[in-house]
This record gives sequence, structure tokens and C-alpha cells, in this order.
Amino acid sequence: MFRLKHLKSLALLLPASFIASLCIIASPLSASAQQTVAGVQIFPANAVWNTKIDGLPVHANSSSWVNALTPTSHFHPDWGSPLEYGIPYNIVQDAKRALRFYNVSFDYDDESDAGPYPVSKKLKIEGNNWNIKKNGGDRHVLMIHPPTKTLYELYYTRNKGSKYFAGSGAIFHLDSNSLRPNTWTSADAAGLPIFPLLVNYDEAASGTIHHALRFTGRMMNGYIWPARHLAGTQTAGAPPFGARFRLKASFNTSSFSTTNKAILNALKEYGMFYCDGGSNWYVTGASDPRWNDDDLNALKALTGNDFEAVDESSLMINPDSAATN
Repeated sequence: MFRLKHLKSLALLLPASFIASLCIIASPLSASAQQTVAGVQIFPANAVWNTKIDGLPVHANSSSWVNALTPTSHFHPDWGSPLEYGIPYNIVQDAKRALRFYNVSFDYDDESDAGPYPVSKKLKIEGNNWNIKKNGGDRHVLMIHPPTKTLYELYYTRNKGSKYFAGSGAIFHLDSNSLRPNTWTSADAAGLPIFPLLVNYDEAASGTIHHALRFTGRMMNGYIWPARHLAGTQTAGAPPFGARFRLKASFNTSSFSTTNKAILNALKEYGMFYCDGGSNWYVTGASDPRWNDDDLNALKALTGNDFEAVDESSLMINPDSAATN
């Protein structure tokens, strides 16, 4: 993935008057069953990533965008059973003693939420190692605090004793559809939350996933709703961050396992958002020792040609809100 710390200078800088603070809540006809974790609903049912898009029209730029990401490149499930592979998440609550929150020093404090954050070097971190010399990846730390229905996300997280540092950080209230201020990053290059777009083992094993996924690619060109931020070299004809792709309805899923069918059906019904720079068609999931890696590898049969971009502009109520019609 692209390092935001090297790319921030490419962000669009708009006047403060363009940044709204209000969101509009509505109940779209396409809202569906909701993702829940630890008894907490993960964003309102009408949040755009919780909204089905299987009935939306194909985007006018679909062919161009798919071609930019190499249509013959194979789909890649970028997660699995090793804890080093994928982005883990943490449920942070302690019934026996008060949970500790820490201030975090950010490389990009002007686009990060001040906190404090319930971060700890005892938590699971992307790459499965807090030692910076042994884990030079994106080092995301995702934390869900059920008592306050709050999602905390950090990018490029480090510690020195009890002091914590990160490239950027974002705090999301899980009962709100508010997006980041326009042009602001999050723990993701597109300025979106990461957790609600992860492939989660419990959901996939249940046979149904009720939300969109996220993926990466090598080329990008600006950003569109609901994304808030861009990064990387901008390439004409490439998809913008925030573009949403779905698996074509004609794709035959009959030969896949129940778990993989859940993932494929989610890609047909909810699609996946283009969220970060990286290898083409790499989809992100939560690492979990229960994943069957050989089974996940069957998903690599898909290619970019099996996907199409959708036009979801009709869903937007307010450009500063994730709420949908």
C-alpha cells in the first residue's frame, strides 16, 4: 500500500468553506441487514457501504477503469490464517479495570483526530509485530470500543515505551454517517474507515456478508464520494478512490465453497470500494487462524474482467455524509 507519509503533498487543498459538518440521515430502499460485532452495529443500515448496489447502472467509465487496473490480473484475497497476513482488529473493553487511553503523536496531525486512543502494544497490529525493525508494513491498528460505539483506526503505528506514534489516525462514531472533512485522510488513503470494509471470518462462515469490501490498485485519478482523500501519482483514465466495483451477475459461483460463495455474493450485491494504492485487485480481510488458505486461494480464479464499475451517484444525499437514498 502507498505510504501516506510520502504522499500527503498530493492531497487536494480546498477552502474551509467546502467542508461541511452536518450529515443527513435517510432510510434508503436498498438498506439491508446490518453488520454487527461484539453486539455493536457497524454504522447505520443506510451507510453507503451497507447498501446494496446490484441494481445500479454500470458506470460510463467502467471499461476504462477496469483496463487501467489490468483486466487480466487475478483477484487476490490479501488475508488468511497467518496473523501476519491481513488486517486484524481489536475489541477493546475491560470489565475488571478501566481501559487506558493514550495521546498519539501523528506525522499528519492536521488531518488526524486528536484522540486519545485506546491503543496498547498488547493489541493486534497489522504485520503481527510491534517491533518496527521486524514489521515495516502499514502497521494498522483497528480498535472497536463497544461501550461508546466508537471505532478507532491508526496507520503506521509505533511505540516507544508508553508513548505512541502514527502516520495518521481517525475516530468514527458507529451510530453516525458523518464522513471525514473533505481532503482529510484517515488510516486509509481514501479517507474512509477500514473496518466496515474488511472480509470478516465469522461473517463469511455464516454464509452472508452484509457490506461492501475494499481493494487496492496501482493507478488512481482523484477521488469521488464517499472517498475524501487521494494519494499517489494521478493517471488519466484510472479509477478514482471511492469508485465502487461489483462482480458481474453472470459470474458462476456454483463450484465455490460456502465461505467463498458468501464473499462472491457480497461482491455481487455490495461490491468493493477502491481505497488505496497497492497491487491490482487485492482485496483486504481480517487475519484469523480459522481461515482455510487453500480454499481462499480458489478466489484467485477471478480476474479484473469479471468486475464492472457502478454509478452510485444516485445514492448520495449529502457529499459530507455516508447516508444513502
